[in-house]
Amino acid sequence: MNFSSVPNALSILRIILTVPVVMTLLNHQYFLAMVLFFIAGITDALDGWIAKRYSFQTRLGSILDPVADKLLLVSSFLTLHVIGLLPAWLLILIFLRDVMIVSGIVGCFIGTEMSKDELLSPSKLSKINTVLQIALVLFLVVVQLHPIQEQWSTVFFVIVATSTVLSGADYVWIWIERVISQEKK
Repeated sequence: MNFSSVPNALSILRIILTVPVVMTLLNHQYFLAMVLFFIAGITDALDGWIAKRYSFQTRLGSILDPVADKLLLVSSFLTLHVIGLLPAWLLILIFLRDVMIVSGIVGCFIGTEMSKDELLSPSKLSKINTVLQIALVLFLVVVQLHPIQEQWSTVFFVIVATSTVLSGADYVWIWIERVISQEKK
């Protein structure tokens, strides 16, 4: 493996780590779940940094990275809901935003003249949302090791809900601008 494939390898590692993260959460092994999820979160930061720093950005990487993020986060959120740590309303909100984004991306590929070499890139709000969602998973796991007052969980839920809605709205705005610019051509 050459150095240029490290970002994609890190995304694949994040996909692989999804299974042990879910299993440790289901088995209430919170410390191990926290360590594994933290490692997965680090791979998310590292793959993007290495790809940009060394110009290793590829179309495969632009697809693998968000797929790895979504798989890890959605699986973690679903599991956290199943074990009673995440409210259904927040799970549904996150899920609906992700479905909207996937649908929008598919629509952009089908409905516009996007070049095969054009990379998929997340919006800045989406990156912030992903960081907040990763932080929420870590927070919910850490709280199992060191309980805190319930109000702090509620505050974190509202923050993530807000970033989720804003990020979804940002994508809608980006897609509207893309459609308008395509019609002007």
